[in-house]
Amino acid sequence: MSDDTQDGEVLKQIEREVRMREGASKLLAACSRREQALEASKSLLTCNARILALLSQLQKMRKAQILQRVGRRPSEDVLPCLGKISLSDLRIPLMWKDSEYFKNKGELQRCAVFCLLQCGTEIHDTDLVMVDRTLTDICFEGTTIFSEVGPGFQLRVELYSSCAAEEFSPGALGPRRVSCLGGTAGCSSGKKIRAAFESAAVCGSSGGNAAPASASPPLSPDLSALGPKYNLLAHTTLRIEHVQEGFKTHDLSLAATEDNPFWVPLYGSMCCRLVAQPLCMIHPIISGQLEVKLGEDLNCCENVYGVLRGQSVFCYQNEEDLESEDEPLLVIPIKKDTVVCVTGRDPVPCQNIYISTQRQGENVTYTLNAKAPEDTQRWTEAISQHVYNMSQWKQCCDQLMKIETQSSKKVIPVKQGSLYHEIVTPSSPGEGLVVPDLSVEIRALLSSYYKESY
Repeated sequence: MSDDTQDGEVLKQIEREVRMREGASKLLAACSRREQALEASKSLLTCNARILALLSQLQKMRKAQILQRVGRRPSEDVLPCLGKISLSDLRIPLMWKDSEYFKNKGELQRCAVFCLLQCGTEIHDTDLVMVDRTLTDICFEGTTIFSEVGPGFQLRVELYSSCAAEEFSPGALGPRRVSCLGGTAGCSSGKKIRAAFESAAVCGSSGGNAAPASASPPLSPDLSALGPKYNLLAHTTLRIEHVQEGFKTHDLSLAATEDNPFWVPLYGSMCCRLVAQPLCMIHPIISGQLEVKLGEDLNCCENVYGVLRGQSVFCYQNEEDLESEDEPLLVIPIKKDTVVCVTGRDPVPCQNIYISTQRQGENVTYTLNAKAPEDTQRWTEAISQHVYNMSQWKQCCDQLMKIETQSSKKVIPVKQGSLYHEIVTPSSPGEGLVVPDLSVEIRALLSSYYKESY
């Protein structure tokens, strides 16, 4: 893909997010209920975070293009394969005071919270959860999947909160001026970037994703005074060492104190399931006819159809056995420390591939011959790259982890709370009001607005 094409794709994404943000702003100004305003404000914050991430990516791309023009070529080091990661069953425990939780004393404060999940330029938000002292944990259901990430990924989890007791005046903002956003389709790329940055940085400055103070533009009175305000409560960054099949607890870095009106008593940790699927573990890497020689007896050879997949080279008698899922004749284990080489002592037309690995605790050497020199090179490069991929993805290649996909049918959430409150505390019609799910409605309105913009 050419530089101009890459720039154009990123600019299209920025334009789309700007239009989505404009729609969220108009929807926020027209909200008649606080629940609607909370959802719209959340959409606005998410759009701004995506714009800032895309602008950062665009800056890196153009910096690389400038270096390439002045003669500095990008690094040609071997890169590991990409993969996808999944975060699910996010739980954040709360630590209420005894007087608040057990004795039910003090003012009942309610806050609206959600999580912003960012990995590179891919950003997702969770559903909105209303929190008060009847909850022992903040639970975010569903699965969030990030595609095309490398083993050096950094998944940032940010928890935002807004005090639900703050005053809200429906329609108090009146008609909003959004001409600087609505005209982005016909502007030059420089104007698009400047308008997007100036507006997105405003939201970022209050949400924890702000640019440095020296680079921040003056605050727009319209955007800075619009709707409910979300504030960063806590955050953490997950990396490859945090990946495992089951649930794991991670420390949170607090960004607020109990003096803040949007504060909820965090325990200081969160639990979630973070799994990864490197592409090298999902799809076959290479396949074709091979001649396999086992050990030092070079006369003992077998013509097979080989497939490099997962942690092994599977050797079948023919390709039909692979399609019929018959048991392979031989399985050559491929591990992170497997050594692959081609010796120069062999004549070029019949060079052999030597694979030194461990099998059942013993060092074993397998000799492969692809007959054609170009096939030998392809197999050598493929196996070497595969070993490198496994060494970079580490424990993610020990076994193929399962990623649970979201159900297309949205489950109606039940009231969150402790077993103590469900058994001891009598429920009344006015308690435990569940905030209606407005995310589908907002997405539909924004989508229709986006279509009308063209």
